[in-house]
Amino acid sequence: MQIVAVPGLPRIDSSSNLAQLIFDSLIQWPDDTTGLTDGDIVVITSKVVSKAEGNVVASHNRDELIDSQSVRTLATKHHARGTTRIVQTHHGLVLAAAGIDASNVEAGFVVLLPQDPDASARRIRKELHTLTGKHLAVIITDTMGRAWRNGLTDNAIGIAGLLALDDHTGKQDQFGRTLEMTVIAIADEIAGAADLVKGKSAGNPVAIVRGMSQYVTTDDGSGAALLIRAQEEDLFWLGTAEAIQAGRRSAASHRRTVRNFTEAPVGDEVIHEAIAAASTAPAPHHSTPWRFLILRDQPVRTALLDAMRDKWIQDLRSHGNLDDEQINKRLARGDILRSAPVVVIPFIDLDAGAHIYPDDARNAAERDMFMVAGGAAVENMLVSLASQEVGAAWIGSTLFSADTVRAVLEIPSSMQPLGAIAIGYAAGSSKDRGTLEPQKFIIN
Repeated sequence: MQIVAVPGLPRIDSSSNLAQLIFDSLIQWPDDTTGLTDGDIVVITSKVVSKAEGNVVASHNRDELIDSQSVRTLATKHHARGTTRIVQTHHGLVLAAAGIDASNVEAGFVVLLPQDPDASARRIRKELHTLTGKHLAVIITDTMGRAWRNGLTDNAIGIAGLLALDDHTGKQDQFGRTLEMTVIAIADEIAGAADLVKGKSAGNPVAIVRGMSQYVTTDDGSGAALLIRAQEEDLFWLGTAEAIQAGRRSAASHRRTVRNFTEAPVGDEVIHEAIAAASTAPAPHHSTPWRFLILRDQPVRTALLDAMRDKWIQDLRSHGNLDDEQINKRLARGDILRSAPVVVIPFIDLDAGAHIYPDDARNAAERDMFMVAGGAAVENMLVSLASQEVGAAWIGSTLFSADTVRAVLEIPSSMQPLGAIAIGYAAGSSKDRGTLEPQKFIIN
């Protein structure tokens, strides 16, 4: 493979015809030949394509420009030099600042990416074919950073007349093993190689690559879209902070009470992650008063639920106006705590930091403050489970039988149960409760 820069190109502006300028330039090859031949690949920096197409704008507000050129923000990084935003453009490209570039342009202006790089590549290819009579390929490139790697490299953002990918799937390696995942980004590799002779400061925005004619096609081909990974195949669709924020928003807004579970086991790692989330709730006096009992198939689970059932029956019969059928219907509501794969009982331990006052009013307020912290922990736990696509239902029964719970578990009176959480994988979809309008809950 040979790569040469196209020399002597003038400053490009909206009056420039790139194809004509490339044709007019004397391209000198190492074997003393000149010009273009069949199978050559013309690699052009996107900036000069944008300049030729008049895609240069005043740089009044950089954030507004980025917003206008992007469809979503993937990651935001604050640092000493300012803020870097990684965005996806309307082309589908993922890069910093939507590819907006202030280098090699007059002060007060920036260059945007071409509106349709594939269309630009097709137009230049057609014009070059008309001028030369040769079957050529055109790649339009832009410089991008890479995840997990330092340094920049050029990538293909517009392609005409070239196979973007070389799929080796199904072929065999030298040891006879069948390749299953090997797809080479030919266009990106050629773009990066051509940048070695173009350079960022040498003023050579165009290079010609010779020796890769096996990838040059007779038609324009499918363009650069094949190089963009589909969302369903992208393991890194968002930056870390954005993914966490989006996951929390999604889990919180889509969390539903699940009462029917499959028999699939729920791993300890799921429960531990939910407890870790619960433990980030705010609490009074810098305390950590949350405690969690995890019940699976231990005998204590049955003993506890039986004792709570007996207490519930006693309470219902004390009403005096409920018959056995009505009582059994009430009791059936607690069956979820017997059938769920896992039950977690959250507690607040008042001995873990609660203050003691000489009057009942302040002691009651102190207890309420800790109970609110417990409620926040329960909500965090439910949201965490939802974000892990695990179903859950919060049941308040232990609040009505706190003494029974403490007696069966042999725990001190400072331990205040906060209901029980039935956990498992949902058997079927939950009913959509619709959108809740926040205005309904605001006190005017």
